[in-house]
Amino acid sequence: MNAIILSALLGVVMMFSGIATNSKSTIKNIAIVALVILLLGNLAETYNWFAFKIDTRGMLVFGKFGLFFNTIAIASTLIFVILSGSDIVKVGNYPADYLALIFFVLCGIGVLTSYNNLLMMFLGIEIMTIPLYILTGSAKKNLKSNEASLKYFLMGSFSTGLMLMGIALMYGASGNFGISLITKEQVSTFMQQMPILEVVGLLFVFVAMLFKVSAAPFHFWTPDVYDGAPSVFTSFMATIVKAAGFIAIITLFYNKSEEMGTLWKIVLLIVTVSTLLIGNITAVFQQSVKRMLAYSSIAQAGFMLFALYAKNDLAKEGILLYSAAYSLATIGIFAVLIKLEDHSYEGYNGLAKSNPVLAITSTIFLFSLAGIPLTAGFFAKYYMLAAVLKTGGTFAVTLVIIGVSFAAVSVYYYFKVIQAMYFKEGTPTIMPFTNRFKYALIALAVIIIVLGVYPDALLGCFYF
Repeated sequence: MNAIILSALLGVVMMFSGIATNSKSTIKNIAIVALVILLLGNLAETYNWFAFKIDTRGMLVFGKFGLFFNTIAIASTLIFVILSGSDIVKVGNYPADYLALIFFVLCGIGVLTSYNNLLMMFLGIEIMTIPLYILTGSAKKNLKSNEASLKYFLMGSFSTGLMLMGIALMYGASGNFGISLITKEQVSTFMQQMPILEVVGLLFVFVAMLFKVSAAPFHFWTPDVYDGAPSVFTSFMATIVKAAGFIAIITLFYNKSEEMGTLWKIVLLIVTVSTLLIGNITAVFQQSVKRMLAYSSIAQAGFMLFALYAKNDLAKEGILLYSAAYSLATIGIFAVLIKLEDHSYEGYNGLAKSNPVLAITSTIFLFSLAGIPLTAGFFAKYYMLAAVLKTGGTFAVTLVIIGVSFAAVSVYYYFKVIQAMYFKEGTPTIMPFTNRFKYALIALAVIIIVLGVYPDALLGCFYF
């Protein structure tokens, strides 16, 4: 509850800070302090130091898994603002409002990580996504940003309608909005058609959630929206928000997927394989690094779906590590991308000579995204694959082989950026940046290496 209440209050504080001062650097520093307060507040609840006591009548349940993910999300947002805060305040004339919207997104994430009721799930998703429509179109003079915002809003509204329809069907089947398993005794009291309503409702909700996390075949809005949105907000949308969507899916379908029987395994396999296929193969042919990262985010969603297939303790640990590794690496690579005037592969030509720090840190971030050993991304993918193997069966082995194969494909398009930086001649145009940015970038790269060598530095805190 601490994260929900504090993020909402601090969002309001950020809104009023825009009235109190016109200094963009001051507004950014207020946001950093507010995020530190929010992080400490969530840690206080995670380790039972202090928590606001509010009776939610069982609609919200604050478990260790959800609270720990909140910590990852808030810490990643803090790193995001430290690295890219100066770029956020340059987007438009209302930097305090943009930062306030980020806090409201975190409020929605707090609801999504603790919901125990379908209505709370719906509210959490809407609180999280509505601010993103605004952030996507925040570059008002950019037609691509306007188009991306409209497309995101229309697709988001459509998926919300599907979700509401699914929730209505599930309510019709069970008579309540709870997400616990329907027992055999309950099923026997229902009319014959009621369990069918439950299954159809679950499928509708699942499709709507696939829209939110940009998994195939409901990914088609992602490249245009991520490409059109200001790069600094694309970084936030593609990482923390996407990971929160997967936590929401896991919370629901860890409890309800058994009601769909073998249909669930078939649907999930099709979605996972098609997401890996479309994300990786399409990313290979992109000429823009930003658009390549948009398609690679679809491919990363395919790996995150492994946790949903496995449904075991290893999968839960894996999704936490994957969320941290993927978020940190993507935030880092976007922070460098924003500093380059040309976002094509040619824009990276010769970067290693003109600015070795940007090149080295970018290489570490790309290594992590590709799952190269000694980076956090390696163990993140390892946990996902190991969790699936632990379930046993032919389907599990097949899925692991497919996952490893597409991970190898991803190396190709990530290494194209490294090739441009180190093996091609050119003089990239780099925007001015401070020593603070450079040191923060190096610190982020070090964190990724530490997690790649010793993942228990993160996961050990989960069991502390």
